[in-house]
Amino acid sequence: MIDKVYAPLNLFTASRKVTGKRKAAGVDGQSCEAFEEHLLVETRRLSEEIRTGSYRPNAVRRVHIPKPGRPNETRPLGIPTVRDRVVQSAIVNVIEPILDHQFHERSFGFRHGRGAHDALRIVEQKLQAGCVYVVDADLKGYFDTIPKDRLLALVQEHISDSRMLHLIKLFLDQNILEELREWTPVAGVPQGAVLSPVMSNLYLNPLDHQMADSGFEMVRYADDFVVLCRSQSEAESALQMITAWVETAGLTLHPTKTKIVDSRVESFAFLGYSFRGDQIYPRRESLAKMKTRIKELTPRKRPGSIERIAAELTSVLRGWFGYFRHCRWTIFKALDAKIRSRLRQLLLQRHRSNPQGLARTQRWPNDFFATAGLYSLRDAHFRFDQS
Repeated sequence: MIDKVYAPLNLFTASRKVTGKRKAAGVDGQSCEAFEEHLLVETRRLSEEIRTGSYRPNAVRRVHIPKPGRPNETRPLGIPTVRDRVVQSAIVNVIEPILDHQFHERSFGFRHGRGAHDALRIVEQKLQAGCVYVVDADLKGYFDTIPKDRLLALVQEHISDSRMLHLIKLFLDQNILEELREWTPVAGVPQGAVLSPVMSNLYLNPLDHQMADSGFEMVRYADDFVVLCRSQSEAESALQMITAWVETAGLTLHPTKTKIVDSRVESFAFLGYSFRGDQIYPRRESLAKMKTRIKELTPRKRPGSIERIAAELTSVLRGWFGYFRHCRWTIFKALDAKIRSRLRQLLLQRHRSNPQGLARTQRWPNDFFATAGLYSLRDAHFRFDQS
């Protein structure tokens, strides 16, 4: 199996995938562009090092980035070198088809042909079917606390090639470099590493199967999961099973963020959405982040044509709607109104005199912004609803 990893075509494909993302350099300072300039030389060197067993990964550079919607909180992100990302990508190309076949159908994160909307669709269907009691579980620091020895044991259940196992272990044992301090973590897989998604899915796979075999409706996306139940007692049984499994697996449930919710009277969050009764909204943090982005793009003294500003807004709005398109139309109507109000304030700043005494909405009606090319969330939702 290791020969498939160091096969020139596999390493070349992995290199293209890694350098195409143009991510930051690791501890060696080599950029994706620099690696790409000497791609054939670099891949041949990696192939030879893996083949002879002399390959050794560098330390992972750790940085802290803000949590989405929580500007005062951060999460650690590991940045491997480009060379190490290429090798990890080559490993994933070989082992992912083997491991993915073992993964449960209710696992949706980091899997080809599956995504967040597939998971959200199942949640919505189960709520409509009467599974209104929800176990909203939160694993505390999941990626940083996965026990390495147990993870490697799981890998060994599916992969017998000793050289492949050794190569994977090298990555699990990578040092972390943060500022000027370097150390070897006793547990965890670095968030940001190419191997981490498939490894994290593998570690939670037994939980997926155990819950399903016990008759529970669990939906998981990476380390974010919910269990949808028909009664309070069923939800309590599900939480007991999860708690027992998590403790055995050497993980920890967040004590204040893990709870049972009656979704008819209390909301729960999943993958950026907030569910309550038959209402589906973006989470408060998701909505706040979008409003902040709108403000950044529409300061009153911003230069440039209205068409250019509309084009930049449209680029952001299309992506946001693409993810939150299942929400109620009222959300999109309100955001459209906010955006047009910001643009009218911007235009009023440019044209302070108003000799005709026209109201802003008369001077710059909604059609004015549509003609300028501004994307309408409400219209997009109407088209989506009719499709």
